[in-house]
Amino acid sequence: MVRRRAAIVHTGLVLLGLMLLPGGLAVSSGWAADEPNVSAAAAGTAPAASALSDPIARALVDLQSDEAAVRAQAVAVLIAQGDASLIPRLDELREVGSRAVRIAIKPVVDLLKNRANLASASPDTRRSAAADLGMAGRPEAIPFLKAAAAKEDVWWVRYTMEEAHHFLELKAEDPALQREAVTKLGELRSLNSVSVLQELVEAAQQPEATDAQQTLGTAAAAAIAQIESWSSWANVLETLFRGISLSSILLIMSLGLAIVFGLMGVINMAHGELMMIGAYATFVTQQAFQAWVAPEAFDWYFLVALPVAFLTAAAVGWVLEATVIRFLYGRLLETLLATWGVSLILMQAARVYFGDLTAVIAPEALRGGAQVMVGVYLPYNRIFIIVLSILCVLGIYFLLFRSTLGIRVRAVTQNRNMSACLGIPTRKVDAYTFAFASGLAGIAGWALTMVGNVDPGLGQNYIVDSFMVVVTGGVGKLAGTIWAALGIGGLNKLIEPFSGAVYGKVFILVGVILFLQWRPQGLFAAKGRSADA
Repeated sequence: MVRRRAAIVHTGLVLLGLMLLPGGLAVSSGWAADEPNVSAAAAGTAPAASALSDPIARALVDLQSDEAAVRAQAVAVLIAQGDASLIPRLDELREVGSRAVRIAIKPVVDLLKNRANLASASPDTRRSAAADLGMAGRPEAIPFLKAAAAKEDVWWVRYTMEEAHHFLELKAEDPALQREAVTKLGELRSLNSVSVLQELVEAAQQPEATDAQQTLGTAAAAAIAQIESWSSWANVLETLFRGISLSSILLIMSLGLAIVFGLMGVINMAHGELMMIGAYATFVTQQAFQAWVAPEAFDWYFLVALPVAFLTAAAVGWVLEATVIRFLYGRLLETLLATWGVSLILMQAARVYFGDLTAVIAPEALRGGAQVMVGVYLPYNRIFIIVLSILCVLGIYFLLFRSTLGIRVRAVTQNRNMSACLGIPTRKVDAYTFAFASGLAGIAGWALTMVGNVDPGLGQNYIVDSFMVVVTGGVGKLAGTIWAALGIGGLNKLIEPFSGAVYGKVFILVGVILFLQWRPQGLFAAKGRSADA
């Protein structure tokens, strides 16, 4: 009882303070005529009486009434005439009010906040506010959404605003307005409204349905057909994008394998762990920036991590070639077993030092995505990986076909003995090429930190698919590697929706085996005397 009285006293003091603010809450006296106990003179001269005559001030008082109807009327007034400046006052009332008062205040605060956010400078904030207003289900928000949509320049934000106000119009009492809203939602291809439209269809199928409900149900069924037809095409486009994204990851991963396998005949099972090293180098760079660099420059860590990841993986690859690979050239089974052992050592070392799971924070530029059309959302990090794979292919092409080092690498790949007779230091070419291929794996790990967590088993998720890309494309063939990565990555994502991820990989593996039985040399076979070697 003491707490209740203290709360009432506190509330009264809050309201009195609000009434006595400079200028008062308002100067209108529209409500004073409804109060028989307030004299005209007092209404015109007393600040407190003037404040009480204001609809907003009166609604703040009525909001604490014990009668639900009075609270509902107060909520309607605050929503219709209030703005974001009322939010601090409502928060104070919510702190000291009863449970019924808190329940009444919450939708008012949410609506006023979202109404203010419709004018935010951030498109994401405006879009989120529009979506929240649509899901709140309060028709009072329709005028706000219409006004904001008329001034909106960003098409996707404007789309969300239009979708939200048509969604709210579905609850209107006017059947004509409901039918118009159903038609508009169908034209907008609104996936969010399918469940509500389905309810209208089911209501029209009931025996007691009126003619208006049946007409509305027919329109809703037509709208659902429009939405589902568009959704199927949108799913196809998103599946193609995911396939290209996976193909890009496999391509970056496979480029180094293709060079090493074609040049040295080495099956490097530790290539995935070299990618893991690049990912952890990116993580360490991030931690260094968090510790020693100003927060406003934090996003630059990702750019700095690129050479760090490349050089770290390249250095580990150079050491691996000098201590293990160099003594096993031409012995495929031995290189497979030795590099597999190295991969286990690297994985356990990473697990001991870093733990089982770490994460890299994406820079601001790579967060979010582009909504290119309704139902098709392209994440920026995936677009970045696709662009990176194109740059890597161009870089390797110019290195192999437009540089002196590239001529030496291709010469050693085609005929090692003849290259040695012509004075090419084949051992140095092997070491440099293996280090460069390892650096490419490090770049792949640097990029993969944007699409998932960093863990010791990161490389194992892609190593098998990468080897399938290399052997399917043709050993040492850049064009074959590109086409095989596109084929395997694309087929993987096309099969997954029907068979699941695990069986999808099984089907791809069986398909590759059958393809190699028919064409053992891969998509692009070696030509000339090197084909007979």
